[in-house]
Amino acid sequence: MKQSKLTAILGLNWGDEGKGKLVDILAGKSHFVARFGGGANAGHTIYVDGKKFVLHQIPSGALHPQCKCVIGNGCVVHLPTVIEELEELKKAGINLTGRLFISDRSILLFDFHKELDGLRENSAKEGKKIGTTKRGIGPAYADKINRCAFRAGDLLHFEDFAERLQDRLEEINKIPGMPFKFDAMREINLYGDLAERLEGMICDASTMLREALEDGKPVLVEGAQAALLDIDFGTYPFVTSSTTTAGGIFSGLGIPPQATDIIGVAKAYTTRVGEGPFPTELLDADGDKMREIGHEYGATTGRPRRCGWMDLVATKYAAKINGCNSINLTKLDCLNDFPEIKVCIAYELNGEKIDTLPANILDYAKVKPIYETLPGWKSDTSKAKKIADLPAAARDYIKFIEKFTGIKVSYVGVGVEREAMAS
Repeated sequence: MKQSKLTAILGLNWGDEGKGKLVDILAGKSHFVARFGGGANAGHTIYVDGKKFVLHQIPSGALHPQCKCVIGNGCVVHLPTVIEELEELKKAGINLTGRLFISDRSILLFDFHKELDGLRENSAKEGKKIGTTKRGIGPAYADKINRCAFRAGDLLHFEDFAERLQDRLEEINKIPGMPFKFDAMREINLYGDLAERLEGMICDASTMLREALEDGKPVLVEGAQAALLDIDFGTYPFVTSSTTTAGGIFSGLGIPPQATDIIGVAKAYTTRVGEGPFPTELLDADGDKMREIGHEYGATTGRPRRCGWMDLVATKYAAKINGCNSINLTKLDCLNDFPEIKVCIAYELNGEKIDTLPANILDYAKVKPIYETLPGWKSDTSKAKKIADLPAAARDYIKFIEKFTGIKVSYVGVGVEREAMAS
């Protein structure tokens, strides 16, 4: 048996780190790109030859014709979104026929999950809202745990699927506060059409990936969201509803644990969308400057992202949980005009210095960042092809990050285009 070749790209903060760009670059040498968790709440943005692609459900390997894309069993899948993305890619000349595969064990996310998501968020007391994207992710995973969910493979037994869906929609229509009644026949007909359009795509994706790895074919794993949004290790309850860390790769794709090259992705500063504590958040001109230079608005919701200095306490915590071998530092170019750069190296909690994230959200809300101030480089970095080409102060910033985390920075993003990556 040939040695397997598995690489994972995972976020180290609260998402939006720029994972899609590195996945797109590495997908050029991969046979498969696979998503192991999350749903259409992820928004991975890729720029190729000046054209912008935003993928929510389909893996970022879609832009490479030799690459097959897999939506794993750990995902929750909104099939109408999949069809929409397929159509948009087709208009751009990208054909995924024979290249997109959806695990028959993945959970289906329906429009009623979105309504349930919004209903809960809208009814939450002020200060208790999660800041969800209202894409139905939580309710869909709740159905999975409650063992009443529909799986993609159920569409292959459509008569039974239709009967169960009708029963489920009757339950949904009785929930107090639902904004409208779902038409069961309309939904059944919609999914009948979807089942026909997705014929051949719904399959035993786990076996496909296992066989590829056994044959030594390169498989690239694309993480959604990031470690600080992980259901277990994130800033709970201000998290997503899936496992976003490396531990979820194997159960979320149905492949055995094995040696994995894990690249953690972190911005040169920090952003967050939604509610929850954010120790290094800047509510001043510097924060506004980061947002505008970095175009920090959600790819899925369009919401402005909260911005702040890089939090190395949180980044190191996430990198260690994921077992990262290296780091992709993105958007370094967005700090080009800052005369000095601050980096959070510890927290103060109740008068004591701590160097990790407290488990309790009330404690985390009280921490104060302890900063180290480094000189800025005040020069253009966008033309750098190698890390050695960067200004001395930028290289020193990278070395500081490497020394603090104990992990090598192997890739540095210096612009939005595919080619704008120093290594």
